[in-house]
Amino acid sequence: MPEVSTEIIAKKTGISKCLTGIQGLDEITYGGLPHGRPTLICGNAGCGKTLFSMEFIVNGATLYNEPGLYVSFEEKSDELITNFNSLGFDLKKLESAKKIALEFIYIERSEIEETGEYDLDGLFILIGNAIDSIGAKRVVLDTLEALFSGFSNEAILRAELRRLFRFLKDKGVTAIITGERGEKNMTKYGLEEYVADCVIMLDHRVTDQVATRRLKIIKYRGSKHGTNEYPFLIDEKGISVLPVTSIGLDYHVSSKRLSSGIPGFDMMLDGKGYYVSSSILVSGSAGTGKTSIACHFVDSSCSKGLKCLFFAFEESQHQIMRNLKNINIDLQTWIDKGLLKFSANRPTHTGIEMTLLNMQKLITEFQPDVVIVDCVTNLINTGFILDVKAMMIRLLDYMKMKQITSLMTDLSVSPTINDTEIGISSMTDTWIRLINVEKNNKLIRTVNIIKSRGMKHSNSITEFVITDNGIKLLDTTI
Repeated sequence: MPEVSTEIIAKKTGISKCLTGIQGLDEITYGGLPHGRPTLICGNAGCGKTLFSMEFIVNGATLYNEPGLYVSFEEKSDELITNFNSLGFDLKKLESAKKIALEFIYIERSEIEETGEYDLDGLFILIGNAIDSIGAKRVVLDTLEALFSGFSNEAILRAELRRLFRFLKDKGVTAIITGERGEKNMTKYGLEEYVADCVIMLDHRVTDQVATRRLKIIKYRGSKHGTNEYPFLIDEKGISVLPVTSIGLDYHVSSKRLSSGIPGFDMMLDGKGYYVSSSILVSGSAGTGKTSIACHFVDSSCSKGLKCLFFAFEESQHQIMRNLKNINIDLQTWIDKGLLKFSANRPTHTGIEMTLLNMQKLITEFQPDVVIVDCVTNLINTGFILDVKAMMIRLLDYMKMKQITSLMTDLSVSPTINDTEIGISSMTDTWIRLINVEKNNKLIRTVNIIKSRGMKHSNSITEFVITDNGIKLLDTTI
């Protein structure tokens, strides 16, 4: 990423902003944190405050050529360096290059004598010298509790807090101050949120034995911002925020077509196949051929040089690939060429929000042209049906915004029900329903197209077979 200034004059919001470089956060804040103003990051222990703050400093130094100062009142500099090595943050190298400065200030409660004249002038001098030594544009103070833990005089504490925030503003730095969540108030002292220009709450909660992290912007002076709760993920690359609720219906559509990989299916779809960047739903009971149809689409798309991402919620990658060899589909070729990537996981392992966040993260990293989700019904086990439906709406909107053609399979409980178990058939562009019909003591596989927006399509119920060379449609109609 080129080194550019992070000061963005946000015409729509009216204030200058500072990019954080944290995936998803700059989107929901409409350009980042308030430039030259303090931001409060609060939350319980273990919610990610320190990581959030350090990533803000490191991204400033490495992505935007803005030196940063990190002042810790709890962890020594060498401890921070060791802890963040696991995330690929080489703090020692950045410190040697004068791109960041790490300061540890030790405060011993027993050595503090609280008087009416106590103030933070000594701290201001230390921070000011550290800022000037590297020309810091960004500053983090972690945490307020360690700084003020020895003081019970509320009047002094409030006065010094106000002075601290004013000092940072006067220095012209974009600052983050972290604080623990209070029992009754948002923070322990109940004042910081009124002094800071921006307040972000981080939360780490456990629901039905599944842990999730959430972020919410409580306030942002002088700027509009996302007001929902947003799930975020901490992994080996840092923090990723999922701005799913900001996705709407404003996306481009294409008139180009993409083959299903099955000639007979293409003929049922006006002879040309699916629309590019459309959403396709293939529903049917167990054994109707849903995964085989999805993999025909993958094989055909990859043969045209398109990149495909396959989310498997029921079978492992190797099991799917072994089974497909029996119908003459070899997906290993496309994996070797870098055109196909599998992600096989049980959604119950991470929960509904984290599953969606992981999917979006992989889509962002791999940049596929086609996404397969097999099978969406497994998501029901991760939460309430309404939550799953809301997640699928977000995912579909996100993929359409990215101009991705998506195909999802769905396990139908009954062929007579005119919807899927999750209830997403109305949101998809093409709905293909597979039904096994019993005839002469045999099960006959049939396919019919319930709908396909914007194109002529067959309304016949047509028989098909799965052969050694793939799926073939017969001339027989039911």
